[in-house]
Amino acid sequence: MLDIKFIRENPDMIRASIKNRNIKLDIQEVFDLDSERRKVLVEVESLKAEKNAISKKGKPDQDIIDKMKALSQKIADLDSKVEEIDKKLGNLLLYIPNIPHNSIPIGGPENNKEVKVWGKVREFDFKPKTHIEIGEDLDILDFPRSSKISGSGFCLFKGLGALLERALINFMLDLHTTKHGYKEIFPPFLVNRASMTGTGQLPKLEEDMYRLKDDDLFLVPTAEVPVTNMHRDDVLDESDLPICYTAYTACFRREAGSYGKDTKGLMRVHQFDKVELVKFVKPETSFNELEKLLNNAETVLQKLSLPYRVVMLSTGDISFAASKCYDIEAWAPGIGKNLEVSSCSNFTDFQARRANIKYRTKDRKLEHIHTLNGSGIAMARTVVCILENYQQKDGSVIIPEVLRSYMGGREKIVKEQK
Repeated sequence: MLDIKFIRENPDMIRASIKNRNIKLDIQEVFDLDSERRKVLVEVESLKAEKNAISKKGKPDQDIIDKMKALSQKIADLDSKVEEIDKKLGNLLLYIPNIPHNSIPIGGPENNKEVKVWGKVREFDFKPKTHIEIGEDLDILDFPRSSKISGSGFCLFKGLGALLERALINFMLDLHTTKHGYKEIFPPFLVNRASMTGTGQLPKLEEDMYRLKDDDLFLVPTAEVPVTNMHRDDVLDESDLPICYTAYTACFRREAGSYGKDTKGLMRVHQFDKVELVKFVKPETSFNELEKLLNNAETVLQKLSLPYRVVMLSTGDISFAASKCYDIEAWAPGIGKNLEVSSCSNFTDFQARRANIKYRTKDRKLEHIHTLNGSGIAMARTVVCILENYQQKDGSVIIPEVLRSYMGGREKIVKEQK
């Protein structure tokens, strides 16, 4: 959430931000309500001053008593009006996106900027299969049975496929906790409306979320939500910053707007596993911390020896709450595409204002903290890239070296005998 004072003082910047994000949003009502609110507050203060002046004149007669009652009623009516304006204004502010950082490209997805390429793309002496073909041939992915159990957009991992998924989760958590300095969290997979609002998923993205109607709880779309909200309404101490957490959760997304997009196999599923990285940092360090966060996520792919590229997202492609975001896209040779496996974002103080997260500076002032998060990394498409990059002509899949100790010392995934 943006500060109303900032919006009031920077109307041109706000309008430019909305335009550059390619969002249709008329914010004139925000300015009108803010102006009306300030006028009413001036009137309230004037009436209160008049009431105080009358009360100091000594013993009141009936006319003064009647006048005091009339002033009290007017003040109560105006206070009620301010409360009503605050409610409307607060709701409108929830729909105004964060300000994109001035270092990112202006425009839509076609203006995203490639900033790094890592690794060598493998040359095959045979036609590479897709992860769907590999998974079915090795009997480690079962889409028909997942459809029978849950419907389309889900996956069932079997045998060494399930072990590969678990190995990736454990490898990433171990890497981020022992090498990158993150503290591991295992959060709830259901969160309340306040938590979803605090990180910016609500109210704008409610149709993409899975909600429990009777309890008004939401299945987490990412561990960012519960982990960031650990400190909702908290005041942190500057000496404790940065605070860095990592967490595994399953992630649940309805993908309501995915019609027409590639939804085959593991490309776009309603449930997937992810290890998340979340940071709480001082404002003056947040963009440096974003670069560190990106490096932490990149390390996962480097250790898996998966070729990838890093893309800086444009103003029209970053998320609602982000000020700056990098996507990491790993190469999948079977389907011939780069697949997004991680997004690393700096939200500046946008989430902190919504969730009321502050820190106390060394000189005892309270300021809103900056929050960051990144996938460290998302599993479904990473599995795609491992299966497709490490496939062999005989149908087996070489297990990346860093995962072998998590998979009982195995070097290959082969079809298990029944």
